Amino acid sequence: MRSPGSPSAKPLLRGAGLVAGPVEHLADAHPDIIRWLTESGVPLLLVGAATWDPQWSSANPLMVEAPVLTVGNRLALWTEQLAAAGPEATAGLDAAALAGHLALGPAQVRRAVEAAAVSARLRDGVITPEDLRRGVRAQNAAGLERLARRIEPEVDWEDLVVNRTVHRALTDLAARARHRDRVLADWRMRRGGGRGRGVSALFAGDSGTGKTLAAEVIAADLGLDLYTVNLATVVDKYIGETEKNLERIFAEAGGVNAVLFFDEADAIFGKRSDVKDAHDRYANIESAYLLQRLETFDGLAVLATNLRANIDDAFTRRLDAIIDFPEPTAELRRALWVRCLAPPLPLADDIDLDFLAEAFGMAGGNIRSASTTAAYLAAADGTQVTMKLIVMAVEQEYRKLGRLVMEREFGRFYAAL
Repeated sequence: MRSPGSPSAKPLLRGAGLVAGPVEHLADAHPDIIRWLTESGVPLLLVGAATWDPQWSSANPLMVEAPVLTVGNRLALWTEQLAAAGPEATAGLDAAALAGHLALGPAQVRRAVEAAAVSARLRDGVITPEDLRRGVRAQNAAGLERLARRIEPEVDWEDLVVNRTVHRALTDLAARARHRDRVLADWRMRRGGGRGRGVSALFAGDSGTGKTLAAEVIAADLGLDLYTVNLATVVDKYIGETEKNLERIFAEAGGVNAVLFFDEADAIFGKRSDVKDAHDRYANIESAYLLQRLETFDGLAVLATNLRANIDDAFTRRLDAIIDFPEPTAELRRALWVRCLAPPLPLADDIDLDFLAEAFGMAGGNIRSASTTAAYLAAADGTQVTMKLIVMAVEQEYRKLGRLVMEREFGRFYAAL
């Protein structure tokens, strides 16, 4: 078929039709090409995500809306593709548990299984759940990585040391994300007002209490990547630019199976203020936009803040879950020390875990940092990690936090500092 600008442009297709799309991209790049295609006399099928614009053509097309795949449709796709890979390669795989909640189309499911099979052939040819998760992640577009930092989860529920209430709230959140299509679509529990099918949560707590780790654990449980939004690339001093940056993030995230994590969320999801000048008015417009965009987002978004009181009430009312991360108790601190000082780290016999847990009231992030510092000190000395080195590392952590190093806290180890 010749270009539309050619004076002798005639359709060269005979006995065939033409499929073109995405129609919204065609309209943006070449506004006249859609009209020319519709008037070419060739059977034409245009596909895309945009609603038909009457200005694109003088003829009204037959418009057919492609329905969203149900849970049953997706499971049938996974079952078919896994069966094609062979029973020996897919023995023991549960498609419903691994991928029934993922929004993937037929071509993406096929490519995910093919990628998993390639990984499996490097071993014994048997596809493992991790192979399948890796194949699913490979279907994510790379556009979001230009706007947020991608983290491939390497943790699980055993790595998360929190109290029972927080643990239960996190597992409930993961279950909500896993079963949202069945509840909202199959059981028709969709909320009105044009709201999306997404799940949103707020993690609130002091620095180091496990908010980011919890988001990573949920992502791992769902077989998803975690994308942390860098606020430095989002907030802009020029009016309207912050909204544009956030729109790019939400638009890219809408086509990716991932957990979107906003750290220090109060910086962009903060409270609206009384309008006293033009700056306040535009700041409130920005907050209102965020509120609307979060409602229509179809993915899993987690907001994290050290200052829950700074989050606008309008956001918190629309969140599916608000989970407070308290400072760990002595029992949890002991469990954190055990996990942070685990093999293959070489430990001396004089480690007093009970003293560390009772004496030093630190959050998990600080305990992890102190353990890492002690490991470096041991590596520099060419020795095992001793109690003295751990106490020295705790002293460094105290000074970083601006806390006083007092003898009554360090006890018998104070003299070694």
